[in-house]
Amino acid sequence: MISTVVELLKTRFPGSVISISEFRNETTVVLRREDIVDVCMALRDDESCRFDYLSDLCGADAYTPENRFEVVYNLLSLSHKHRIRLKITADETDARVPSVTSVWPGAEWPEREAYDMYGIHFDGNKDLRRMYMPEDFDYHPLRKDFPLMGIPGAMPLPRK
Repeated sequence: MISTVVELLKTRFPGSVISISEFRNETTVVLRREDIVDVCMALRDDESCRFDYLSDLCGADAYTPENRFEVVYNLLSLSHKHRIRLKITADETDARVPSVTSVWPGAEWPEREAYDMYGIHFDGNKDLRRMYMPEDFDYHPLRKDFPLMGIPGAMPLPRK
């Protein structure tokens, strides 16, 4: 049951848990970014949790002065059949978070995508390079401050 998982997090990582919320029977735990790898290892390895599948990892741009970027981890326990969502935040001036590829090797590609689209750096990802955009491209297209009409001068706009 997910309440057991939440209690484990509160007990084992009391300084790491920033907030816990539930919406439509889905639990979200906001954590300190420095502790994400340790928390993920515990959630994967503890018999009462067994979150053995990282079903999704994505970035988000809150476009706020502090904690502008979020990294969202959707975890699934195949054996216990429960889910949990973890979130960590990063400021625009320090958009660096630890990679969870040591916990789930499959995190490599979604971390690369978040890097490419938002500019979030995942420390420890051995293949952190752009996926969709050219390497010398200075923009991150999913940021909320990306120009709505595209990059000025990149393509001719239609005539009126």
